[in-house]
Parts: sequence; C-alpha cells; structure tokens
Amino acid sequence: MKNFTTLTLFHFNSNRFWAFKQMGIAPFTFHKIEGLVFSKLMGTGAGAGFSLFPDFSTYAFLGVWESEASAQAFFESSNFIKEYKKRTNKIRTLSLRPLHSSGKWSGENPFGPNVAKEDMPQGKIAIITRATLRWNRLLSFWAAVPKASKAIEAAEGVHFYKGIGEWPFIQQATISIWENLDAVHTFAYKGKAHSEIVKDTRKKKWYKEDMFSRFELLNDVTYE
Repeated sequence: MKNFTTLTLFHFNSNRFWAFKQMGIAPFTFHKIEGLVFSKLMGTGAGAGFSLFPDFSTYAFLGVWESEASAQAFFESSNFIKEYKKRTNKIRTLSLRPLHSSGKWSGENPFGPNVAKEDMPQGKIAIITRATLRWNRLLSFWAAVPKASKAIEAAEGVHFYKGIGEWPFIQQATISIWENLDAVHTFAYKGKAHSEIVKDTRKKKWYKEDMFSRFELLNDVTYE
C-alpha cells in the first residue's frame, strides 16, 4: 500500500529525560530508514486536544511508508524501535490508510492522493490535524483552545484524542479516533462549538500552514 501511515505513541514511566533528548537527536537518523518517505517525532500535550502544558511521559512518531512491508520491517528490527522498547512502558501503534487530506505539512502533502467518496470505509476513522501558528496570532489562538478541547470531549463517537506537536506553542497537531465517518461529519459540520472555531480560524487567520487528514484505522496495537 502506497503511503501506508503509522502513528506510534511511546509512554514512559521513567527514562523521561532520555525520551526528551531524542527529540533533538533521533530525527537526524530517519533518512537512513529504508522505505520511510515522511516522518515527524513529536511531543504531546496534557489533557485533550491542543494544550499549553506538555506531557513529558508521552511522545509520538509519525511515519509515512513506501509500503506496509517497509513499516513492518522498521517495527520489527530497526535500532530506533529497539532503543525505545528498552525504555518505554507502553507502545501504541495505529496503522492507517490515507483517505483524504487538505493543506500541507512542512510544505508538502505526504498522504495523497485522495480516495474517491464511493470507496470510503464504514469502520473506524482516524483524524490528524496540524498547524503552524502565526506568531502574531498566538494569544488569539490559545485563548480559543479551551473551547476546542471541551467540544471534542463532548463529541459523540470519539474514542480517543491527544494533542501532539513538533514545537510547543507554535507547531501543534491532534490525533483522534472516531467510530465512523458519520461521527466525524456530525462533529465537524453540525456541532456549534466546532463550527464557531472553524469560522474563527478563517476570520482571524491563525495558521501560517495547516493540514486536515482522514485515515481508515486498519489496526490499533498496544505493547506493554
């Protein structure tokens, strides 16, 4: 499968300083990983959705792969995973098939091309949103964050959500898992709170760059 995507969450009860250091070290080795065409190593936020407060116990690795076989080889035998397995208490990996993406991430769309509407799945859906904020819009954006967090907390059909991101305050993202596309549509287009946030996004021009991506959740595996 082209553009096979994985999102892995690493949880640390200890070794947190080691995990934090990897944010500045590990990405320089990713170009050596066979079959990896796009990647991000990210921190996470406390609580739901975007958060000003970091969660130093959890980190996220996003990988886009030439094939599912490339991803499997990475998780089975790469030095990166071996080192993390030595130190983590829990590893959760979501296997994802890209369905639809709009916008860009670091100047590109790594998940395309989009799937036709008639080929959309009926099962669980994962959503990744991300944005690079404008410096002169930071206060306005973060003032709206509590409303966004409450909206997803109250949403029907959401099974999981977590704030992730490359840099605190300025480069933010979220990962969420939903029962199906209907639940996503209900939240995105019928929920008053979310609709107001979308309007504010356009009106106040919070983002320098942003992306919204939908995926079919193929597998969700946790190792402890």
